[in-house]
Amino acid sequence: MQTAFTPAQLDDPDTAHSAGIIRKCVHCGFCTATCPTYVTLGNELDSPRGRIYLIKEMLENDRPADDKVVTHIDRCLSCLSCMTTCPSGVNYMHLVDHARAHIERTYRRPFADRMIRRILALTLPYPARFRASLQLAKLGRPFAGLLDGIKPLKPLAAMLRLAPDHVPSDKVVNAPATHPAKGPRVKRVALLRGCAQSVLDPKINAATIRLLTRLGVEVVVPEGEGCCGALVHHMGQEAPALDFARRNVDVWTRVAAEGGLDAIVITASGCGTTIKDYGHMLRLDPAYAEKAARVSALAKDVTEVLADLDLPLPENETGLVVAYHSACSMQHGQRLTRAPKVLLAQAGFTVRDVPEGHLCCGSAGTYNILQPEIATRLRDRKVANIASVAPQAIATGNIGCMTQIGSGTAIPILHTVELLDWAFGGEKPASLDGVVPVAQPAVAAE
Repeated sequence: MQTAFTPAQLDDPDTAHSAGIIRKCVHCGFCTATCPTYVTLGNELDSPRGRIYLIKEMLENDRPADDKVVTHIDRCLSCLSCMTTCPSGVNYMHLVDHARAHIERTYRRPFADRMIRRILALTLPYPARFRASLQLAKLGRPFAGLLDGIKPLKPLAAMLRLAPDHVPSDKVVNAPATHPAKGPRVKRVALLRGCAQSVLDPKINAATIRLLTRLGVEVVVPEGEGCCGALVHHMGQEAPALDFARRNVDVWTRVAAEGGLDAIVITASGCGTTIKDYGHMLRLDPAYAEKAARVSALAKDVTEVLADLDLPLPENETGLVVAYHSACSMQHGQRLTRAPKVLLAQAGFTVRDVPEGHLCCGSAGTYNILQPEIATRLRDRKVANIASVAPQAIATGNIGCMTQIGSGTAIPILHTVELLDWAFGGEKPASLDGVVPVAQPAVAAE
């Protein structure tokens, strides 16, 4: 795509980077077929190609974002399916991140929108605040229907509905500690506790620590680590996102210096996509560019680490039919598609792919709160596709997907590592109690 940026504009490194991305777009339109919002809404401006045109015009003209641009950029899930499809290598992720930062600097949102975004930014990345907000949400849930009738407050209604009925207690697994390997140590890793996940489902980190330590991996849960920054980053709040990144880079650099690190293990694929991009996010910071690049190189999804280990034979018979939902941040952001399914099959599960697996479930960080109507349509489409393969359980690698899909189906949905922990010596997850492998004949009740 031809651009007309001036030399003065290109002196700004972010604009220069975006200009290079835009020039790679050849208008082919392959991205429209795999874009969830275009497939759902049928509007060219809700496709990656359409958004690239809007961003190009806005940046070239040094123009503040307007209502039209904001509407269509806000509708983008950042699922990155377009990047998997694009034959020209357009880095849409970096381009839309730049556009969101520009929107945040130049556009004044309506009051309700500003307040809701501020609430999200001040609660979700902070586990104690998030836990308290979920407790309050239980009191507010009866008013969700009333809020639904007031358009600017629909995100609050969505927030209340997504809040779980029960908030798990704060597990000791989230406390800073070093968990020694059982037997000879083969690796030493740091575990990202995460913010929302550590509150919503601490069983995921507990299963990760149990499984890795049984396999000879020392797991460090470091002091001082916090949110990866993804939640505010995707709302265009660049300064706090970079602050989160710097804090984590400092923590993991310290842990590596103390005893070496083979990997930084991440169990939420949305976080993994962002941490693997720290090298880019902090490339202009001379104090952090090199350290951030090292951290990004160490960042691994838990399934990447497990695939690199010599796994024993499964200790427990599993045999369940599992639909594997590949989170967008896993398959498009990190390009990890094979390892999770191979590991599940190796663990004794019958793994079934989900039709239209490339399409987002509608979670996308805070998207299912800020864009609830589109998110619900995408969730219902995803749930129907999952049901079509008749699974007994659903496996995925992202807490956002677990929450979103779980709000629309009664089929148990678990993190991949919970199923692997069970297969390789752990206890059967409580949500699978009573689920009998299809190959095993049911016992008649007496």
